[in-house]
Amino acid sequence: MTSKQQRLLAQLKTQKILVLGAGLTGISCVRFLQANNISCCLNDSRIDVIDKNAFAAEFPDCQLKLGQWQKQWLNEAEVILLSPGIDLLAEQLNEYINSECLVMGDVELFCQLSSNKIIAVTGSNGKSTVVSLLAHIGDKLGLNVSLGGNIGVPVLDQLSDEENCLILELSSFQLETLSSMQALSASVLNVSDDHLDRHLTLENYSEIKQKVYQQCDIAVVNRDDSFSYSKIDVNKQNFISFGVEQPVEGHFGLAQVKGELSLMFGSEALISQKELPLAGIHNALNYLAALALGQAANWSLTDMIACLSSFTGLAHRCQRVDSSDNINWVNDSKATNVGASIAAINGLFPTIAANNQLILIAGGDGKGADFSPLSEAIEQQVNYLITLGQDGDAIQSSANLTNDCCFKVDSVEQAVFKAKQLAKKGDLVLLSPACASIDMFNNYAERGQRFVTAIQQLQEAS
Repeated sequence: MTSKQQRLLAQLKTQKILVLGAGLTGISCVRFLQANNISCCLNDSRIDVIDKNAFAAEFPDCQLKLGQWQKQWLNEAEVILLSPGIDLLAEQLNEYINSECLVMGDVELFCQLSSNKIIAVTGSNGKSTVVSLLAHIGDKLGLNVSLGGNIGVPVLDQLSDEENCLILELSSFQLETLSSMQALSASVLNVSDDHLDRHLTLENYSEIKQKVYQQCDIAVVNRDDSFSYSKIDVNKQNFISFGVEQPVEGHFGLAQVKGELSLMFGSEALISQKELPLAGIHNALNYLAALALGQAANWSLTDMIACLSSFTGLAHRCQRVDSSDNINWVNDSKATNVGASIAAINGLFPTIAANNQLILIAGGDGKGADFSPLSEAIEQQVNYLITLGQDGDAIQSSANLTNDCCFKVDSVEQAVFKAKQLAKKGDLVLLSPACASIDMFNNYAERGQRFVTAIQQLQEAS
């Protein structure tokens, strides 16, 4: 243990610590504190989030209160370890927190304690794909890498491995309480309407995302998305850019080389897009972002290129569904916001033959998003729109399609059945909801699996 860690842990032992939230993050905080003989209390407003008896057996020295927020604990706390899903403003908890209290998340505590190398990724869309690709490349190159933050193992559970290079996926919620990270490279991949029910405005959401650039050596920026880098001082910040156009020297982009779209580093053609397993322009940008982040962390560009073709992507993210009906079914259930669905539509549309149709299934909990940006993609590229869920009507009303091209259903199964009726050989049926799943499902994975199962059942019945 370093002297830095010893000093901070010794300080924590003298303070009243409250862990807010008894989910995966909160429990990892309690586990870390107990392992270092630091006492704490755990509080969650949910009554049945964990088994009280099992918790008491594993953490006998930690006080636990479930079912409501403990205002006295909030007022007495000197340090609050806040789970990212808890919105202090919405829960009206700020008024009970002492002005002297230090509020931070598990990633902030990790960064204060750790000397690990870090590559950090945030953005509205594609971050899970990019960090998973980076982890895949790192493994292939024989580097000691792991995933953390908003994905993988909680970061405090990885603190003991100081030789590790941690690939951090960071949500806007985690960035709200993060200030001590010193990443080798970091990127805001893109910014679009998401979580505005919590962040209120796109400008505020963008500013929170861009906090990551204040905590890295080299910024990797999407030059096509000004909302993702507007706070960067280009005269002071070391940065590498990526985008859809031919790049200048030292930056990444795309260009036609011998009639094929290729990933480029300056004037150097790296690899043809058709050689890569993930289709679509949005995935080409994900590849470029990962290469830029890795290169900024001193990974060999040549070696990274050799690893790309073996990465098959993430479940429920633009994933083709096997079928025997000659219809192209694509499961993009992980598209939980407008920007993700626009990226899927724009990225996959060029793969459809001129005489084929795109049928979109969308809807769910929109989290306060503005659906008007989606309407342009729908108007230009979608032939039929099938909507479901809490905000399905809002998506349909914003889309400039005739009534005979729009259909409302009550379930994923009904959506698949309707799409099957509309589709002909060669058509593309895309589940890309532009919404969260919590109005109808436990999570986006359940929604995606229901979509896949419904397709399989139709195959069996035919």
